[in-house]
Amino acid sequence: MRLFVTGTDTGVGKTEIALGLLRVMAARGERPFACKPWESGGRDTDSDATRLRQAAGGWQRADQVCLYRLAAPLAPAMAAELERRRLSFARVVRHVRGLTGSGVVEGAGGLYVPVDAKHDVIDLVREVKLPVVLVARAGLGTINHTSLSLHALEAIGAEVAAVVLVQGTRVADPSVPGNRRALERRFPAVRFVGPLPFEANARRRAALVDDAVEPLVSAPRATSSR
Repeated sequence: MRLFVTGTDTGVGKTEIALGLLRVMAARGERPFACKPWESGGRDTDSDATRLRQAAGGWQRADQVCLYRLAAPLAPAMAAELERRRLSFARVVRHVRGLTGSGVVEGAGGLYVPVDAKHDVIDLVREVKLPVVLVARAGLGTINHTSLSLHALEAIGAEVAAVVLVQGTRVADPSVPGNRRALERRFPAVRFVGPLPFEANARRRAALVDDAVEPLVSAPRATSSR
């Protein structure tokens, strides 16, 4: 099982879903790889890449998990420009294609986040051809953002393993109950999971995520985004 986790936006919970997928893989006796090619902002000790590495079992070197660490909490292309660094898209493609066994690749933000002057995250999805888990915020705007992302994935012929809806705040949102039903009517061939409720406690949140994504690790996958 090899999956590419992306989101409809930044801050929608895609790292939490990627962590859950890795924990489930590891619990099943696998030795999954973790990969987050670009990471912007944060510190080495509590970065998303560090958490992914630990969830996968901690067997990889840090530089195998994350190829480009950037200081500013911006899109990789913008953060690299501030540091006057050149990011090699070809290097990222080679690295991801060279990963073996089960594992998870997590993109940066949404599909059209620029990772260098010529490429966005969706270009990596196109090149490496891994099934996609799309993480979407459960709330107002979800139908629009999710539909746009699924149409973009369909346009490049990407395989969509699932869309996971995540409620990121405790604030009641009247749109949440109907979002999944509306999306399932629009995209009957796509598997939808959730919405996962907001949970502030890290341990309980991890348990909720693991239970939600566990079926995705062994489930038959879709062949396209529709």
